[in-house]
Amino acid sequence: MRAITHPSLLPRSPPAPVRLYVADLPGVDQLLPYLRRLDETRTYSNFGPLETDLRRGLGRLLDPACPPEVALASSGSDALALALRALDLPPGARVLLPALTFPATAWAVQAAGLTPVLADVDAEAWVLTPEIAEAHLDGVAAVLPVATFGLALDAAAWDDFTDRTGLPVVFDAAAALIRQPMPRRCVAVFSLHATKPLGVGEGGLVAAHDPDLIDMVRRLSNFGFDGVRVTRASGNAKLSEYHAAVGLAQLARAPQIRAALDRAREAYGRHLPAHLTPPGEMSGLVVAVPAAAEAAAGLAAVGVETRQWFQPDLTGHPAYQAMARAGDLPNTAGLRGRILGLPFHGHLAEDDIIRVCAQLKAALALRAAVPEAQRV
Repeated sequence: MRAITHPSLLPRSPPAPVRLYVADLPGVDQLLPYLRRLDETRTYSNFGPLETDLRRGLGRLLDPACPPEVALASSGSDALALALRALDLPPGARVLLPALTFPATAWAVQAAGLTPVLADVDAEAWVLTPEIAEAHLDGVAAVLPVATFGLALDAAAWDDFTDRTGLPVVFDAAAALIRQPMPRRCVAVFSLHATKPLGVGEGGLVAAHDPDLIDMVRRLSNFGFDGVRVTRASGNAKLSEYHAAVGLAQLARAPQIRAALDRAREAYGRHLPAHLTPPGEMSGLVVAVPAAAEAAAGLAAVGVETRQWFQPDLTGHPAYQAMARAGDLPNTAGLRGRILGLPFHGHLAEDDIIRVCAQLKAALALRAAVPEAQRV
C-alpha cells in the first residue's frame, strides 16, 4: 500500500533563479526581412546597404530633430578608440577619464596612442563632471567622461565645458544608447553589445555633429583608406551586414525595449528601499550597500544573480595601477566594495523584482544584526 504524505511535507522545488541579465534581441521572424535583403544584395560587409540604413536610423534615434552623423564599428571598445584617434591629438597626449569605469575605457585611450589620467567622480552621481575636470586640466588634451552604468551625462554642461576650454570631449556612453541626450559639440560613443539596451550581439557607434570627424572614424575603421590610398595606418573595425540586420530589427523594436526597461525600473522604485535608490535613471540597476560582497553571497544563496560592476575600479587592476592620477580619488575610494548590480532587463516580472528587493533587504538586515566585531 502506497504511503500518503501531506502536501506540506513534500520537498519543495527551489524557485527559479533570477538572472542578472537576459538579452532582449529580435526573434527569427523579426530578423527574416533583413536577412532576405542581405541575400538579395549579396553584400556582407564593407559599408553595405543595411549598414547605411542602420547608421541613418541610429542618427534619428539619437536626435530626431537634428540627427548627428554616425559611424559604426565592430565593437564599442573599437568605436571608442577610433573616436579618440580621429581627434588627431599628439602621440602620448593626456586624456582625463574617471577611475570608476570599465577597463575598456582606459584600453581605448592606450590603443589610440594616448595617455590615460585617472580622475575622481562625483560622490552622488558617480560620474566625472565638468567641475571635477576643470580642476585637473594641467597638461590635459581631451576629456573622456563615462555614463556610469548607463546614467546619462549632462550634454549641455559638457558642451559648455568645450566652449570654455577648447578641449575635445568624448562620451563613453557604452550603456546609455536609449537614454543619453546627444551633445552639440562633444562626441558620443555607444556600445551595441548584446548586454546593452539596444544590442546587436557585438558592435559600437560614434556619433557627432562633425561630419569630418565621423568621416575619419569610418576611414580608420577600414584600414585608413581614403579612396584607393591609405592616409593613416589602421586596421579593420567595420560592422558586418549581419550585425546591421540585427540592428535594423532592433530599431523597429526600440520603443518596446525601452518600455520594458521602464516598467522594470518603475517596479524597482516601488519595492526598493528609498535609501538604496540609485542616482538618476541608469540603463542598469546598481545600488551602493555597506558590504556588496556579503550581500551578493546572500542573494546568490537564494538564486538571485548579481554583479559588482566596476569593482575593482581602475586603480585595483594590475594592468592599470601605474596610471597617472589627477589628485586623490576620495569618492571613488568611498564606493569600493559597495557597488552591487541587481537583475535588470526587460524580461523581469514584477514578482521577480519583489523577490530581489525582499532578499536584498533580508541580507542587509542580517548584516546589521551581527555585531561589527563578529563580522568577517
